[in-house]
Amino acid sequence: MDLSRHGPAVSAPRVSIVVRTKDRPDFLARALSSITGQSFEGWEAIVVNDGGNPEKVAALVAGLPRAADRDRIRVIDHDESRGRWVSANAGVLAAAGEFLVLHDDDDSWHRDFLTRAVEYLDARPDRQGVVSRIEIVWEREENGHFVVDEREEFQAQLTAPLLADTLLFNRFVPIGFLYRRSLHAELGLYDEKLPVVGDWDFNLKVLSRGPLEYLGDQPLAYWHQRRGATGNAANSVAGARSDHAKYDASIRDDALRSWVESNGTGLVLYLTKYIDQRFVDVENGIRAEIVASSFWRRALRRVRRR
Repeated sequence: MDLSRHGPAVSAPRVSIVVRTKDRPDFLARALSSITGQSFEGWEAIVVNDGGNPEKVAALVAGLPRAADRDRIRVIDHDESRGRWVSANAGVLAAAGEFLVLHDDDDSWHRDFLTRAVEYLDARPDRQGVVSRIEIVWEREENGHFVVDEREEFQAQLTAPLLADTLLFNRFVPIGFLYRRSLHAELGLYDEKLPVVGDWDFNLKVLSRGPLEYLGDQPLAYWHQRRGATGNAANSVAGARSDHAKYDASIRDDALRSWVESNGTGLVLYLTKYIDQRFVDVENGIRAEIVASSFWRRALRRVRRR
């Protein structure tokens, strides 16, 4: 796989930031502010404009106040929309940094996210990446501005981003994950056949290779969401919910087929029946408790009437 950079870039950036966008100038303006406001300055950003208006993207970059920031941002314009993970891979292939992170155009960071994450990985060369605690920012657009309604920590109960937990569903989103670019040489690019959940698919591969840790207890990555928003304002998890369910099932089925091809159907046949029987036992137990409870309530009423 060719992971060499394409086109001009800043001199030896440590971190490459990939931003995918399409016709969301307000969001992109906030994302660029999040990036250029980082206390860590050894970064480059690759903005992948996936079929959106190129003039608006170019104007936002040109309008940044610092020339140094403008010089380290490159834009890749797609003539037509090619999809979320094709765009992510375009950014990965253009990257020059030792470290990579996907910064969705509607998310943001604490100003010290990159500083803390790079320091962590520099001190732990054996680690393949690091995950920040993530804060969900519930917001709405009002009179051309974003108004925050509430904040909550995502998956606050977890002690680490573990493979065992991530097998159930994705436990961290791209905005909070800084990782070594060399992982793509070993694990491949993001799966372009997946319109959604490509990050979960990649995270499973990373966690299968080795463990990850949280970057302390303070959330430094902000996952912005908008309840009920549609169209360009929708968050991808809510806006493509049916696709998430479909491709979640597809990934699981592919993994099961691979397992069966190598190991046969014996174990999975046994577990399928075992788990199904446990559900039946639980359901029967609940029904028995309801019947017993109803019996004792009737008995108590009879005693009280005497």
